[in-house]
Amino acid sequence: MGAGTEPDGSSRSDEEWERFLRESVAGTADAPKEPSARAREVARRLRTEPDRGPDGWRSPPPARPRRRVGWYVVGLLAVPALLFVALAPGRVVDLVTGSDASRSDAQRPTAQDPFRGSPAATWASGAAGITLPKEARAVGWMSAAEVERALARSRDFLVASSLDRGVLRGERPEKAIALINPHQKDVQHLLKTAFRTPGEKNDPLLLFSRFQPSRAHLVGDVVKTRGALTYEEGERGALKVTADVTFVYPVARTGGDDEILRTIVRRELVLSWDDPEKVSTEPGTFSITSYKYATTNGGCGTPTGYLVPPFGPGRQSDESGREVDPYDRDSPFGRDGSSQNECGRATRS
Repeated sequence: MGAGTEPDGSSRSDEEWERFLRESVAGTADAPKEPSARAREVARRLRTEPDRGPDGWRSPPPARPRRRVGWYVVGLLAVPALLFVALAPGRVVDLVTGSDASRSDAQRPTAQDPFRGSPAATWASGAAGITLPKEARAVGWMSAAEVERALARSRDFLVASSLDRGVLRGERPEKAIALINPHQKDVQHLLKTAFRTPGEKNDPLLLFSRFQPSRAHLVGDVVKTRGALTYEEGERGALKVTADVTFVYPVARTGGDDEILRTIVRRELVLSWDDPEKVSTEPGTFSITSYKYATTNGGCGTPTGYLVPPFGPGRQSDESGREVDPYDRDSPFGRDGSSQNECGRATRS
């Protein structure tokens, strides 16, 4: 309670203060004790200042500010956003500036760089990408030197069938055919019918890569390749050579715009270099034990005997099969003359 005020908060009158002072000087027994200097100062100020209602010290304490839970929520939401900015600043720029299109353009193949944006850009070119075993050894009826020569001719077949410029332009693959055993009846039947009347079981694409010149042409002079030849002893002491090679062809539409696609063909061939004393064959030729291939960006539908790149905006509808990664060389693949023509849509090219 402050000096100069009653317990109920009202102020004393001047007459009461005069009585208080007289009784204090006279030493009256029941006179109240003289207030302290601080109490007198408070009383003086209350008399001179206008009425402001109850003393401040009696006023209820100011309300504590309410906590704003919303800021914590905003903060929690902001943390992932800050992490996204820190870890992927390029994507933030893309979202703000709309530069996804420019990024896509930067990966688009051109006539000067037809493998730009492709995993095949770092692959070897042509025959250099088809590797042979480091060391040849004698197998079956063949000496080590003969095995080495047979491996080289097996690679020559892959070059003549899938890399020769004339063959890629649709010409008949005479050099490749010359390496096939002329006494192998089933394959010779395929060769006689495939170029005249191509079909599911007699399609030249089963063994050869070809484009129809009036529709598509190779861009540049380079075909990227990756694969290897392995060998072991086969039936009746034959040399069995297995080839598993992927070919990447950059192509453009003949007489069209500057759109460039990459047609990707993976082939697996099993060749048998037979002992002429046990099998009817000719020197320097092999029999084809099995063949299969898989293609993306090579066309779908009825076989035409040519790879048909799906140019233009309708390419997704042209390739209506399951999505495949043509650069995945660990997964099973391919089709042969007895299987249904399945078409895969490349996840990357």
